[in-house]
Amino acid sequence: MTSGAVFDLSDHLVDELVELSPIEATFVGVDGFDHLWDDLSPEGIRERERRLRRYQREFVDLPAGHDRWEVLAGRVGSGFLDDEVDKISAGDPFRDLNTVASPLQHVRQVFDHMDTTTSAGWENITVRMETLNEALEGYRWTLEEGRRGSLLVSRRQVLAGIEDARVHAGAGSYFASAPDRFRARGGGKARLESRLELASQLAREAFASFADYLQNQYLPDAPVEDGVGRDRYLRHAHRHLGMEIDPEETYRWGWTEVASLHRRMVAVASRIEPDESLPDVVQLLKTDPARSASDPSQFIRLMTERQQLALAELDRVQFDVPEPIKKLEVKIAPPGGSLGAYYVQPSEDYSRPGTVWYSLGNQQAIPLWDEVSTAYHEGFPGHHLQCGIQLTLADRLSRLHRVAIWHPGYGEGWALYTELLMDELGYLEKPEYVLGMLSAEMMRACRVVIDLGLHLGYRIPVDAPFRPGEAWSFETAAKMLTDLAFLYPDYATSEVIRYLGWPGQAISYKVGERVILDLRSEMQTRQGDEFDLKEFHARVLGSGPVGLTHLRELVLDT
Repeated sequence: MTSGAVFDLSDHLVDELVELSPIEATFVGVDGFDHLWDDLSPEGIRERERRLRRYQREFVDLPAGHDRWEVLAGRVGSGFLDDEVDKISAGDPFRDLNTVASPLQHVRQVFDHMDTTTSAGWENITVRMETLNEALEGYRWTLEEGRRGSLLVSRRQVLAGIEDARVHAGAGSYFASAPDRFRARGGGKARLESRLELASQLAREAFASFADYLQNQYLPDAPVEDGVGRDRYLRHAHRHLGMEIDPEETYRWGWTEVASLHRRMVAVASRIEPDESLPDVVQLLKTDPARSASDPSQFIRLMTERQQLALAELDRVQFDVPEPIKKLEVKIAPPGGSLGAYYVQPSEDYSRPGTVWYSLGNQQAIPLWDEVSTAYHEGFPGHHLQCGIQLTLADRLSRLHRVAIWHPGYGEGWALYTELLMDELGYLEKPEYVLGMLSAEMMRACRVVIDLGLHLGYRIPVDAPFRPGEAWSFETAAKMLTDLAFLYPDYATSEVIRYLGWPGQAISYKVGERVILDLRSEMQTRQGDEFDLKEFHARVLGSGPVGLTHLRELVLDT
């Protein structure tokens, strides 16, 4: 186990962070907070800032580290605190409303990660539903302070938030179904069941009231303009990536990737149906029952089997998989929120396994062509391996680093890299799965040019393979995703709303993958015949999540 002043201080910081954010405590699996809510009010935010600034000073005053792990713990801890304080100083919590990663999502998604196997677990669920209005009321006052201070999110984000809140208030919501799920698991306590029935209604009413606030008070003042501008964008991008970027160079590179991926997609499509165009081949893959799961339950089974096979075959060959993370669950997400897939890491004690969640909308038959590489991205060897390994590194990483740190450039870059890796290792065994991987890469390349283009006001280059020379608009961005990445229209719309509400995050996938591939190439050049791919992966994953500049230093440090 780690020891020393920096590790002790990091432990104390985690204790205060979970006290300040019971939602985060549930997400990372720290016991004792599942009945509580964060104070999402302006007073709660200022209390968080006060405590974070105190820890900032204490990290600065720490003695110099004695070994690489103490140095790493100090740098990671200081970087985390600087980022968190910067968010508050910039007023970000006062305009924190989007469709993916704002308190509006967190107060609903936290229930997905709570214990439903015991009466005590259902007691916590019930208490949180009974008091959910308190959390949303605090959040409302924070957004209201932002509104009055002209720290506003765009009209498009508000409308999406209203829609999400109405879903959670509706008859088909997670909350409406909770009493039936309690009874299906055996129930057992009439009084608790009665409380849960009332609590589910209270939770729905809380979301309905929040939707009314957004509709009637916030929306009239929300600006139409979606882009956040250069200064805000670069600040957010640096936070997501952990490195500085040249936005113009990154934009040009993104278009190069779009063109290259399109050529590769055409070539692979010709292997599937030589006489058909790329769009026609994709349409076949989307509609062919023989290439689809017949319903969500079969889809979950197929994705689970694929994860288990890859883990069994690659353990000790390409990766040394720690025993505690050899269990991985795959589930359907409750309704509401953005479409797609996401991953939640195991609890700190591994009692809750890592889980891949799929938000499938109203789909019944689910085409598989583009889901196989996604399974590897979200599960093994993508996020599940990366997050699982960091939890097991208690002998070298601080507790803060293991349970509270996340860098999208590192994490999403690794997960996207593993899609390519699994093709290299032969796990995309059909050409349609390769085409699905390339379409996922295309979506991430489109994200780069769309995100930068919309937020920074760039024009589409005159030599681009899509709408050359045009100005960006929301509709153009959605059309690019449907035409080049072959997303369904509702998914494409959801994606563009996401990019506009979460500036700088969308580029982290391709930029992170670019850094990892560049590192792999550089290590191969340095080591020649002695290069070992398994050892390279161990170096990338062995220091936990860090910014991309820091990752480069750690991997190349000999």
